[in-house]
Amino acid sequence: MSKINVAILGCGGMAGAHAQRFKNNKDVKIVACSDVSTEIVEKFIERNLKDYPHKPEVFTDSKTMYAKAKPDDAVSIITPHTMHFEHGMQALEAGCHVLMEKPMVTEASQAYALAQMVRKCNKVFVIGYNTPCTPEFSYTREIIQKKSLGKLELVSGYLAQNWLTVTANSWKQKPELSGGGRAYDSGAHILNSLCWSVEANIVEVFAFIDNHGSPVDINSSINIRFDNGVFASIVVGGNCAAGGASMHFIFEKGRIDIDGWGGGWIKVFHNEREIKYPPITGEAQSPNDNFIDAILGRAEPRTSPSNGIVQSELMDAIYESGRTGKPARPKKN
Repeated sequence: MSKINVAILGCGGMAGAHAQRFKNNKDVKIVACSDVSTEIVEKFIERNLKDYPHKPEVFTDSKTMYAKAKPDDAVSIITPHTMHFEHGMQALEAGCHVLMEKPMVTEASQAYALAQMVRKCNKVFVIGYNTPCTPEFSYTREIIQKKSLGKLELVSGYLAQNWLTVTANSWKQKPELSGGGRAYDSGAHILNSLCWSVEANIVEVFAFIDNHGSPVDINSSINIRFDNGVFASIVVGGNCAAGGASMHFIFEKGRIDIDGWGGGWIKVFHNEREIKYPPITGEAQSPNDNFIDAILGRAEPRTSPSNGIVQSELMDAIYESGRTGKPARPKKN
């Protein structure tokens, strides 16, 4: 079977993880890498693909990369957030399947336009969220859908990280490139974990935001009401040396505690008793492997532009509420 030709657009920190995952996938051939300078790309290849059987072609312009290297199978986009819309549209127009690092885009209007383009091109489009690719979150979502523990009523969660210090002087604290701060960056994981699991429309958001002197949000406290009656409360902390995450799904007849960042652990309670061995099957995948399996027809994509739409609508409402001090409703296209 021929390999999937993959290009990597954006050679920053997170791109190294993408390179390693693709390098370890026997169905993938990394054919090109692109960033704003040859030096950046060469150093990236030296760090991450030095022992690769063939050196990927080096580019400093994505349009040239698509035209010359012809990675007409797939591209992984790991560029600054506000560039995602342009780069996603460009990749689809070039005929590529797309793996987009989270967040998909930074405005709801862009999310709708990109989703429309995906439908038009009939391409696989996956967002790099961790938890949808874990059996723990698949199990949690199934419990919610089947009401095995009764109706889901409440969700709480936190995500903490020393993000303010770690991202100092980087593009992530520049609004023109990041589109937002901690909540839009790694906070996207726990917020998507919530929306992906609950699978309902958001009708109202109330948020408090503290920038801690940064141009972007660092700490946020977010309350969400879904149209199925579920209430959720999520705090995203970006000034905490003790990083971690957890979520708590509270049902009529039980509770699920789970790692909301990576799905690495889970505890399930039926009534007052913990289920010692919940019937969870399957192995966790990376979004990269799910992306390749979806292209090859071996699996369904675990995420899609619809998840990006929900995330963008939610973030728009979070920032509106934080700015006005009043509840906000997501604006539908």
